[in-house]
Amino acid sequence: MDHLKKSTKKAAPEVGATEFKARCLQLMTAVHDRKLNSVTVTKRGKPFVKLVPVPEEPTLIYGCLAGLAKVVGDLTEPVDVIWEAERD
Repeated sequence: MDHLKKSTKKAAPEVGATEFKARCLQLMTAVHDRKLNSVTVTKRGKPFVKLVPVPEEPTLIYGCLAGLAKVVGDLTEPVDVIWEAERD
């Protein structure tokens, strides 16, 4: 399986459970470093499990509320409502 070492972001390769056991750490590192999108482990020739990288956590400070608000109307024009502070 030399093509695993040379491949960069190719289709998910399949490896047998015995080969996965022997190369587990190497395959985990390749998936973690994004050299492989994923690895499908087969058992008796049938897909059994898939090894994928953990998704990156979004930054909680910048952009965490993106898409949660909706602007309706023009925010720069005055409103026709008298505020309580203006009544006094």
